[in-house]
Amino acid sequence: MLGIARWLSYLHEECWDCIIHSDIKPENILLDAEFCPKVADFGLAKLVGPDFSRVLTTLKGTRGYLAPKWIFRVAITAKADVYSYGMMFFEFISGRQNSEQSKDRMVKLFPSFAASVIAEDGDVLGLLDPTLDGNADVEEISKICKVACWCIHDDREKY
Repeated sequence: MLGIARWLSYLHEECWDCIIHSDIKPENILLDAEFCPKVADFGLAKLVGPDFSRVLTTLKGTRGYLAPKWIFRVAITAKADVYSYGMMFFEFISGRQNSEQSKDRMVKLFPSFAASVIAEDGDVLGLLDPTLDGNADVEEISKICKVACWCIHDDREKY
């Protein structure tokens, strides 16, 4: 995950123009022979020149990873990619998709549930992929969950 963060930092801060990928999700993260991540599929990417900090654009990306600002048609910043990155953290930890539609047609967001568990200092091992049988370092999982929360929430002080 650190390698992906480095890629995003490069795209957002080190390129001449900030590049907002707009579709950060597991399917767009490839691994090379040494298992180093490479960000792929720049088909939806936007360039944000040095004189601008945000861009207005139409809704793009993949459901379950989209920052709420996309949905509410607010100007997009590099934070939209950071949000998607946080959503990936939750998916990796839980082994399940972040959003699912219930029988009553309501969309349930796993990250919202996970964030409430973390905010209340709850059982983070209960968030883990069940196939791991709880075999994980509680402190490490807690840190990963907090980073994910920082990525998806505007109010980082909450976690």
